[in-house]
Amino acid sequence: MTSTSAESAATPAISPAIPPVLAEVVRSGFVEGRHRGSLVLLAADGSVELAMGDVGVPVFPRSANKPMQAAAVLRAGLDLSGERLALTAASHSGEMFHRDLVQKMLAEHGLTAADLQCPPDLPLDAVEAETYLAAGAVRDRVTMNCSGKHASMLAVCRLNGWPADSCLDPRHPLQQLILEVVEEAAGERVAAVGTDGCGAPLMAISLTGLARAFRHFVLALEGSAERRVADAMRAHPEYVAGTRRPDTWLMREIPGALSKMGAEAVQAFALPDGRALAFKVDDGGLRALGPVLARALRLAGVEADILARVGRAPLLGGALEVGEIRAAF
Repeated sequence: MTSTSAESAATPAISPAIPPVLAEVVRSGFVEGRHRGSLVLLAADGSVELAMGDVGVPVFPRSANKPMQAAAVLRAGLDLSGERLALTAASHSGEMFHRDLVQKMLAEHGLTAADLQCPPDLPLDAVEAETYLAAGAVRDRVTMNCSGKHASMLAVCRLNGWPADSCLDPRHPLQQLILEVVEEAAGERVAAVGTDGCGAPLMAISLTGLARAFRHFVLALEGSAERRVADAMRAHPEYVAGTRRPDTWLMREIPGALSKMGAEAVQAFALPDGRALAFKVDDGGLRALGPVLARALRLAGVEADILARVGRAPLLGGALEVGEIRAAF
């Protein structure tokens, strides 16, 4: 039945809230683009200090979920520490030291690169990718940025006698344990389960839940799976990211910081006193991630020289710097 004009007037259309602008693209003094998204800051006591956009709606944290996945591997009995545990929680750059350690981890558990279920890929780091290709190398599963996580998932399946060929099925015992860890750390139920770029299950939680999860990891009891993951990441940040990556710089330069980005411009961060943040740029624009993160950290009370480096995102015109991507809040 077609509604009458009176009925239409009585039930106006509901427009979704427009997310705030988190970053502006400024070229030659002219704002030519905007990146919208949502962001939450938690105070040291866990209360919400700042919320921009809808920070309660579920999002896919992408690789910002990796610390929870690594904690689940520990809970399942795999004995990891140091660089190996950091690499399990990594989106590594594919540098030689990353690739070498993945190969060692596989060999230690009687596995090979052919056993990995992540797709072949080039190094995530652009500089490393150029060197890699110039040497005549091709896409490889070990080079894929999630290969450390996949190696540990296979190893823990072998340890427990779980089927390895179905370890990426959301119904697999390991994935069920990961879901339990995510919900416990986030303090909320997983809203949806999808498939990440590496093929592993991906659990959706809110940005507030993601910030709570990182806060949970830095405040966890020493010796717990969560604290072991946080400590390994902070002690070996180059294995979590790479030598030219902001997560590495921040964890090196800010005492006790835990930092992890995810695809589609997701970022989570926590300080040892319990302050934490999480945000997502709606259009997935990674170029906005650094400026937004640096501004958010300043609002959280962080004062560190490294923020200038993290927040710098110049725009070029020819060979000249003619603008920047800047935070807009």
